[in-house]
Amino acid sequence: MADARRSPKNTKKTTKKSGWRRFFTWFGITVLVLMLAGAGVLGFAYATVKLPDPNADFQTNTSFVYFNDGKEKLGSYQIQNRQTLAYEDIPQNVKDAIVAGENRTFWTDPGISIPGIARAVVSVVRGEDVVGGSTITQQYIKVLYLNQEKTLSRKFKEILLAAKMGNEMSKEEILGGYLNTVYFGRGAYGIEAAAQAYFGKPAAKLTDAQAIALTSIVNNPGNLDPAKGDKQAADLLERYQYTINGMVEMGTMTEAQKNEIYAELPEFPKVERDSQFGGPKGFLLNMVQDELKAKGFTEEQINGGGLSIITTFDAKAQEAAVKAAQKITADTAATGNKKAKNLHAGLASIDVETGGVLALYGGPDFVKDSRNWATTARPTGSTFKPYALGAALDQGFTLNDKLNGSQFTPPGENTPVRNAGDRNYGTVNLLQATTNSINTAYVDLEGQMDDGPENTLAFAEAAGLPKAAGWEPISRVPLGIPEVSPLSQATGYATFARDGKHIDTHVVAQVKDASGAVVYAADTSAEQTVDADVANDVAYALTNVVQDGTAARAGNMGFPIAGKTGTYYIRDAAGGSKTTACWFVGMSKQIATAVMYVAGDEGTDDLNDYYPAGFFGSGPPLSTWMSYMSVAQDGLKDIAFDGPTQRVSTQSPTAPARTSQPTRTSNPSATAAQPTTEPTTEPSTEPTTQPTVEPSNGRPTVRPSATQT
Repeated sequence: MADARRSPKNTKKTTKKSGWRRFFTWFGITVLVLMLAGAGVLGFAYATVKLPDPNADFQTNTSFVYFNDGKEKLGSYQIQNRQTLAYEDIPQNVKDAIVAGENRTFWTDPGISIPGIARAVVSVVRGEDVVGGSTITQQYIKVLYLNQEKTLSRKFKEILLAAKMGNEMSKEEILGGYLNTVYFGRGAYGIEAAAQAYFGKPAAKLTDAQAIALTSIVNNPGNLDPAKGDKQAADLLERYQYTINGMVEMGTMTEAQKNEIYAELPEFPKVERDSQFGGPKGFLLNMVQDELKAKGFTEEQINGGGLSIITTFDAKAQEAAVKAAQKITADTAATGNKKAKNLHAGLASIDVETGGVLALYGGPDFVKDSRNWATTARPTGSTFKPYALGAALDQGFTLNDKLNGSQFTPPGENTPVRNAGDRNYGTVNLLQATTNSINTAYVDLEGQMDDGPENTLAFAEAAGLPKAAGWEPISRVPLGIPEVSPLSQATGYATFARDGKHIDTHVVAQVKDASGAVVYAADTSAEQTVDADVANDVAYALTNVVQDGTAARAGNMGFPIAGKTGTYYIRDAAGGSKTTACWFVGMSKQIATAVMYVAGDEGTDDLNDYYPAGFFGSGPPLSTWMSYMSVAQDGLKDIAFDGPTQRVSTQSPTAPARTSQPTRTSNPSATAAQPTTEPTTEPSTEPTTQPTVEPSNGRPTVRPSATQT
């Protein structure tokens, strides 16, 4: 039995061996379980994960804004500057270059990089930000669905989604999506926007060298733009050559092709990259945006919907408006040795037939100063008189009716009404009062009408003017206390030009979606808001202003026009005066245009400081109007204004029926070419009666008993 016993020593050895055996057995089981569990977790995660909704910004497309021909670009709106291309429209050299530079195994890999995953794990062990080479699929996943955080959880999700995308989408879909999404620098997302940003051409026209350079920039857009300096250009050349070598290695480029382009980068031209809203065009783009919002378009649709927005602006007319306003502003300021930046011109021009804005000048640079002087209301001076004339004609007055043309004090008031140069005309008729802008006659007219001031303001609204400051029903309302913007004045005069029919003024003609379908078209239907005969006689009276009255120097432009000057100024107790707004508003039968000049940050400074000889509507405003209209009207058919209706006696010596129209000169712009040499005084034309004023928030507030021009 003794042989059957084990010694204590043997027992100890056996126990030790059994313990190690059990340890390794359980360790192995544990590792296996963990591996199986991990595999199960990965399998479950892969099976349940779904490609999420893309980051919204990366699904947007730039909306382009065009002039009225639908071809010439005015500007664009974008969340991200992008124009999506179909895969088949992306040039082959771009596809080959991006694969060679970013992911040479793209066409065969499962969408993920095992070496890259390993490097990511190592960076975690070291306590560093997660790094590791990503495939094109992973890069696409990162920008389209995730964010730029360098964490293990984000990297894990990226890998999982990349594997999922690799199984659910074709390589062509992934590559096309990536090339339409990835950032190239200079604010450009996607290859089409990048081609325009760097080379000023569409992607389809990129040379091999240009395509390779662009796709090389993708590796580090912030530091590989050659325009930033020599170091960036040198770094780009290194990456460019790396990409070329990859293309040769992959068989998408021959050695001979390589040798032609390898040594240096392609030339990068200077591509204009002004602010989206910089310069005078910014005012137009802002107005288009505001109008689209008013019509129900959302910010997302406007900025990222890939819309084609066709405006009413005419490229030739717009260029002429900018040129005229800026040149005459500069010339005028120079006469007073003042800075032109403090003298402001506002110009608005409307297509009479459609109500669309053909041209608009709101200022030199929207980014530097966004106040739009073409839409800023200021006192109108005598350019408001046509609405008083229309209200009177509507009540049965005629252009032959007699009025007081000399200084007088209206009943119940203390301040006399005076004319320019304190001139007295005696008894005049309504046509003469309009031709020579006789203040006293128009204030007398208000008193003779039924509820004259109220009806004058109502008539102005019917013509298309919105209420603003100064719209109080007082006897001197036709002298220009009511504040109106140039755009609204052009709207009102356009109503006269189209025989009393009003069309809503607008800047957007049509909008197409990304597919080319028309989703909006402006309503250009007209409404008869003013009696046709009344509108005709107002327009007829205004033709006399440019033939024999305050705007006579425009009478030889060579095509039929009608219009009215206006100068608004106030006189202080010491007898001095301050001119705060000067106007000319006029029209042909096709185009109505208003020009206003003001000075100072708020448009309330004295204009005479800029034109010491005297700032009048017949000076810089008329010069600007003439310079612009000589271009805008060029090529249009001459259409005469009709003669007076039965409301005017053809026997009246002061109101002859006009049977002929001026002939067009061979160079109509010649009469508008001397804005600073025309006389600046109007002793018999511009009104000089003054209101009593008091400051209110930096703008004049007119007392009801005041008078002005």
